[in-house]
Amino acid sequence: MHRRSKVKRYALGTFSAGDGARFVGLVMNERVASLVGLAAVHCESELLQATTVLALLENWSTNEPALARLADKVAENDGQWHALAELHTHPAIDLPRQIFCTGANYRKHVVDLTVDAKVGPEGLDEAALRRWAEAMMDERLASGEPYAFTKPVSAVSGAFDPLVLPGTTNKPDWELELAVVIGRGGYQISRERALDHVAGYAIVNDISARDLIPRTDYKMLGTDWLRSKGQPGFLPLGPYLVPKAFVPDPHRLKMRLTVSGQVMQDETTADMLFGIERQIEYISRYSRLLPGDVICTGSPAGNGTHYNRFLCDGDVMEAEIEGLGRQRQICIAQQRG
Repeated sequence: MHRRSKVKRYALGTFSAGDGARFVGLVMNERVASLVGLAAVHCESELLQATTVLALLENWSTNEPALARLADKVAENDGQWHALAELHTHPAIDLPRQIFCTGANYRKHVVDLTVDAKVGPEGLDEAALRRWAEAMMDERLASGEPYAFTKPVSAVSGAFDPLVLPGTTNKPDWELELAVVIGRGGYQISRERALDHVAGYAIVNDISARDLIPRTDYKMLGTDWLRSKGQPGFLPLGPYLVPKAFVPDPHRLKMRLTVSGQVMQDETTADMLFGIERQIEYISRYSRLLPGDVICTGSPAGNGTHYNRFLCDGDVMEAEIEGLGRQRQICIAQQRG
């Protein structure tokens, strides 16, 4: 009996050439071709209406098999292929409907923040404070829940777009994160079925204005995520979406971020406190997930607060997650009028 060959690895993104219109690109080996153009050549009629990645995700159960068939058929002489670097790379999903962020979700990151801020019982030296923080994280994992909030879609930018550092903050910081992209919506999803709702994964960088997180005018309000994380360009997304079939274990991915050549974050997704299934279960308990939604799953240790070093005009930030590509942003200070 003929056995179907293994599906060729592919990714999906949103691109444009020069001043041309945006198009959905099929990405193979860092080369991009128009998905609709390839679908026309190979008679994959389901994909001919796929004018956005969001449209693909809205009917993912049908489109994913069609994409797999198309990937098996295509060759580099089909249609017009471009090197990824030749194109303008827009946000991989342009644009998501909802963005959820899971905060304080990497064990070492939270422990470092606790020690750096010296938050804990009085009289502890640094080593004892670290042990206390580690025990607190263990207890949180055993009996606590994820902590999630939303981020405005207007913060999304492309993986290689410049990052404009707004004049509203003196402490712009980086947070490299694994993004989970929803392919099947749902409400009150169990953790056992959570991954059935995932289409794939991408890179995000949850840029944060550290000095704008706490509200000082009325401290009982606590944190202000709108002003600290919602400013334009504060969520580079992409360069592309990698279907989950090509990411065997999203909890074992290497993550690395540098700022002007200096390594700042060099960890793996294995340090997550609450895994992807728990996050989907928690978020969907209170909010209905929709196709195309993005869940930012938390950032590992090595943020600017740890080094007391924040983004400045002229910095070059480069980030990568194993198997998901890389991002590069040049930081530009906002011109004051």
